[in-house]
Amino acid sequence: MRSKPFLRAEQAPLSWDVPGLMAGVDEAGRGPLAGPVFAAAVILDDLVPIAGLNDSKKLSAKRRERLYDEIRAKALCCSVAVASVEEIDRLNILQATMLAMQRAIKGLRLKPAKVLVDGNRLPTLDVLAEAVVGGDAKIQAISAASILAKVSRDRWADELHQRHPDYGFDRHKGYGTAEHMAALQRHGPLPEHRRSFAPVARLCDSAVPPSSAP
Repeated sequence: MRSKPFLRAEQAPLSWDVPGLMAGVDEAGRGPLAGPVFAAAVILDDLVPIAGLNDSKKLSAKRRERLYDEIRAKALCCSVAVASVEEIDRLNILQATMLAMQRAIKGLRLKPAKVLVDGNRLPTLDVLAEAVVGGDAKIQAISAASILAKVSRDRWADELHQRHPDYGFDRHKGYGTAEHMAALQRHGPLPEHRRSFAPVARLCDSAVPPSSAP
């Protein structure tokens, strides 16, 4: 039997600290109707603090962009990874999110002794891990990871907008807004849309194939 890529938080409660590096992990893009889910892992340098870290949702886009560059410059190491639309549709969004987190952690240049993950689920890892509800607002390394994941995903949406401006991805970033749903009705799903998500699935049979022109 194939092992699941996540554990419920209560299966692995950790209430102690361990010596060594600590990584914060967070994701962006579980809710949208299109695109990969992004995850980031960050090990901060305690000797080089970064002011203003917070849950990415509580920061303006300009502030996130500035912090993104600062995190990349000052963190001991960081990694951003994705799970594709195909993996989301095949595995489901929760499993795909855990997969993206696993990839982000494995992409770190330095191996952490402990991983703190935002939320109440843990990916299956070979290091100690703890889930922290609301961790993106409580723990700086998780805040940094939330910023890297969010900015990376927003940049992906902006790039998709350049190829398909009729869908408005630069504004809704793939979420199921009224504008996005109207575009789906008019133009049909793109290959980047998640067929396993109900609003997209309902349109697939009657969708008008989008133009392949750049």
